Amino acid sequence: MLNISGFYDSSCTNGEGWRSVIFFSGCPHKCKGCHNPETWDFSSGEPISVDELTSMVLKNSSYIDGVTLSGGEPFQERNIDELLTLINNLKKHNLTIWCYSGYKYEDLLINPMFRKLLDKIDVLIDGPYIEELFDPNLKFRGSSNQSVKYLTK
Repeated sequence: MLNISGFYDSSCTNGEGWRSVIFFSGCPHKCKGCHNPETWDFSSGEPISVDELTSMVLKNSSYIDGVTLSGGEPFQERNIDELLTLINNLKKHNLTIWCYSGYKYEDLLINPMFRKLLDKIDVLIDGPYIEELFDPNLKFRGSSNQSVKYLTK
């Protein structure tokens, strides 16, 4: 079971194209000015099986381009196996995967479990949100220290 704080059927502001968005529960970063502080508590949200979550996304597959993983923090060791299964299920339907993480890409690479997940993600928006570096002109990110990394292009 994955603990999920929220789910959008479709959004055009959480990545390129129309995307379903999954908000994971729990975040170790607790960034000042965070857009989703209600997701910080690791026990918040609802437990949802990978099969149920896959079905929730696939009912939108005729009009979405992919799925965005957001939070909270998707990169949690407790989530990795089920998240890999979910992504594999969604990739079979040619859906792209975007992921927001408060960790820097370079830090994720040194954890073998996180590296497996990075291998499945198409686009990573990395780094913590820093309120003092907020820039409303940035595309798909909130603060200038964050970067958009295209991992599969």
